[in-house]
Amino acid sequence: MASNGYRNGTNKGAIKPLSLSNARSSSFKSRLPHSSNHSSGSALRRTSSASFSAGAGGDGVPGRVRVAVRLRPRNAEESIADADFADCVELQPELKRLKLRKNNWESETYEFDEVLTEFASQKRVYEVVAKPVVESVLDGYNGTVMAYGQTGTGKTFTLGQLGEEDTSARGIMVRSMEEILANVSPETDSVSVSYLQLYMETIQDLLDPSNDNISIVEDPRTGDVSLPGATHIEIRDEQSVLELLKLGEAHRIAANTKLNTESSRSHAILMVHIKRSVLGEEASIPSETDKSSHFAKPPKPLVRKSKLVLVDLAGSERVQKSGSEGHMLEEAKSINLSLSALGKCINALAENSSHVPIRDSKLTRLLRDSFGGTARTSLIVTIGPSSRHRGETASTILFGQRAMKVENMLKIKEEFDYKSLARKLEIQMDKLIAENERQQKAFDEEVERINLEAETRVSEAERNFTDALEKERLKCQMEYMESVKMLGEKMIENQQKRGCDGLTKDKCNGEGPGSSIGEDIAEVKKRLEKETFMRKEAEKEAVKLRSQLGQCTDAGAGADAEILKLQIALEDEVLQKRKLEEEIVVLRSQMLQLNFEADQMRRCLSRGGPGNAYTGLDSPMSQVSDDGHKTPVSALFDQVGVQKVLDLLESEDANVRIHAVKVVANLAAEEANQERIVEAGGLTSLLTLLRSYEDETVRRVAAGAIANLAMNEANQELIMVQGGISLLSITASDAEDPQTLRMVAGAIANLCGNDKLQAMLRSEGGIKALLGMVRCGHPDVLSQVARGIANFAKCESRASSNGIRSGKSLLIDEGALPWIVQNATNVAAPIRRHIELALCHLAQHEVNAKDMINGGALWELVRITRDCSREDIRSLARRTLISSPVFRAEMRRLRIEL
Repeated sequence: MASNGYRNGTNKGAIKPLSLSNARSSSFKSRLPHSSNHSSGSALRRTSSASFSAGAGGDGVPGRVRVAVRLRPRNAEESIADADFADCVELQPELKRLKLRKNNWESETYEFDEVLTEFASQKRVYEVVAKPVVESVLDGYNGTVMAYGQTGTGKTFTLGQLGEEDTSARGIMVRSMEEILANVSPETDSVSVSYLQLYMETIQDLLDPSNDNISIVEDPRTGDVSLPGATHIEIRDEQSVLELLKLGEAHRIAANTKLNTESSRSHAILMVHIKRSVLGEEASIPSETDKSSHFAKPPKPLVRKSKLVLVDLAGSERVQKSGSEGHMLEEAKSINLSLSALGKCINALAENSSHVPIRDSKLTRLLRDSFGGTARTSLIVTIGPSSRHRGETASTILFGQRAMKVENMLKIKEEFDYKSLARKLEIQMDKLIAENERQQKAFDEEVERINLEAETRVSEAERNFTDALEKERLKCQMEYMESVKMLGEKMIENQQKRGCDGLTKDKCNGEGPGSSIGEDIAEVKKRLEKETFMRKEAEKEAVKLRSQLGQCTDAGAGADAEILKLQIALEDEVLQKRKLEEEIVVLRSQMLQLNFEADQMRRCLSRGGPGNAYTGLDSPMSQVSDDGHKTPVSALFDQVGVQKVLDLLESEDANVRIHAVKVVANLAAEEANQERIVEAGGLTSLLTLLRSYEDETVRRVAAGAIANLAMNEANQELIMVQGGISLLSITASDAEDPQTLRMVAGAIANLCGNDKLQAMLRSEGGIKALLGMVRCGHPDVLSQVARGIANFAKCESRASSNGIRSGKSLLIDEGALPWIVQNATNVAAPIRRHIELALCHLAQHEVNAKDMINGGALWELVRITRDCSREDIRSLARRTLISSPVFRAEMRRLRIEL
């Protein structure tokens, strides 16, 4: 297709650009109601709050279909054949009028929203025709730009010209995508494209030619039209836009006629889906104390979904002039019939008819939102100057005049972004938990350091005073012993000396020894008094040392007071920790409430009315008994014994039976007791309870006990042999209580992790039972289901790698893939992690690749390589995609790079 000319056979010349000195400021922008001369884009951006309230409240903004007319210049053939004749049309762009000559004396005048001469540039055509619609689409409204006219008048040039060599020649499609990509954020917004053609009343995919019969699906509640079978390609840059348009143009059907050497034989439709994240404004709450002040709620995250439809209609033609024969004649009939049906619908809407024949053609069904719907619509009609085609020109002009009478009611489509808010709350909760753990760790370390320091100081003081007291005691004792010893020696010495002196004196003087004994006794008394005095001094010194020891003890008491203060501070920190934990619980409850509201809204949207959602939450699987004191396992063994507890399971008293099954479940939670329970026949008794009793509490606790026993590989085979899977499957189909379903799902999930039980799980209905429990919708149940699927897929992958198993996955045969893909982006982290692992394990087996591609799992695997929070799962997904030839070929076809 030439870059500077019209895409038709009869016009080989280029449109001459309009100089800036002659350019007019006339605008083809739709006006908002009660305003005089504002463009739709600028007005919508200046009054975003008004637009939001109109969209959210359900009241639309009226907007008429805007119509512009564009004149094609004469081509080489017309310049020769009509050299002696004047053009059949005369344009008055300043007055936005067009005169259609009947003859040299008479003419008819028509007014349009914009009149574009043959010199109008592609840029001006885009700005006055398509730019207001694109701006509205960026603000959240749906929009349509459509080209209508006789074959060979330049519709495809106006809309679909790529302009690879000359960018000034680019058409509306390329320029619209350039502006959209320039105004969206790659981090928060997304843009996807579908390129289709309506050929012989069948919708075909121009991006995937094998997809040649796409059905139209209408929402019975809102009337919205969608094409679920069409290929959607996410757009990131302008180069990918050009490549997609070039690919679609190559697959579009065209033929050579007398009027056009490259005549389009189908209607081309480019659908651009835009999803933007915005913050909605909350209404303020007036204060009771001050009427002028108010409290503003935080803005809510919203998602605006809009759609831009660019339609290049096939040209209307008369068979006598185009010379169509054979199959081309059938194509011409189909084109004219669809255009005729479109004209009838526009006539009915312009005349406010009670019946609009919207179902006469697939073209009118696809455009039902563009005419009389909720989209902002611009129509450009293209005409030629030749008087030979005056009849076709007049018909085109009248079509545009009737379209100008059609009124649309523009509405914004907004949804609450539950996923974004849930992710923010989850991140905030993780930060609070991490900060709390950090503070708690620092506090514990500080308390431990202070306690250790205080203990060290007290022990050191006690040791020092004890050593000093012991030294003083030993010193006094040694001095006393030495004094006694010295006194004894002196007494003996004096006695010997006095004995000798007394004997001499007796001999000389005749006196006896009695005179010196009194003196010795007096001296001994003096020495004894001296020793008594020294002993009293030693006792005083001991009392003094004891008082010092008491002071040391008082210092230890001061350390105890400091420890008491630290204990009080520790209690304050524990209280603060409890408050933080309460805040975390509040955040979790808010997140669960948001998920519940999201599920409830999805059910309301799917059923068209309010739905019932389960709001209760039970205890974890291991906590199967009521709140209160439980008998320790060791005491229970000593007092009663396992066999007596199992005998109570058959008691006629319902309360005794319920209590006994709870005790068995608690015993089974400890791995050390599981072997004794199985040997005593506990597994058989539990399966009997599951089979015989309809009491919900008994079934729930029995299923929990079986789930605990199923964690042991030896017990898993016993459960299968005794028909445990069949009983669990029956319980899963009958039960409605979420906690019972969670116990059953946990038991089956544990069995799914055994390589030997794969085939038996499917044959006895275990996989169907697991998938059937997703009807509950409770996050805990879905988490166990996702864990079971991940365990099963892992075992299959291991068996396939070892050459034990071949063939497609049993999960895919059982129809689990759609649910897996649907929940791959679940807001609950445990569910999402198990699903991501399951996808990676399924993709490792080459025979599953085609089914996974058809089911949309390839896109989820690509997302996992980019967005998964766990590095090991991201690496596993990347290795799986790179190692699979089928996945690599599909990614090359879709131009996906890892």
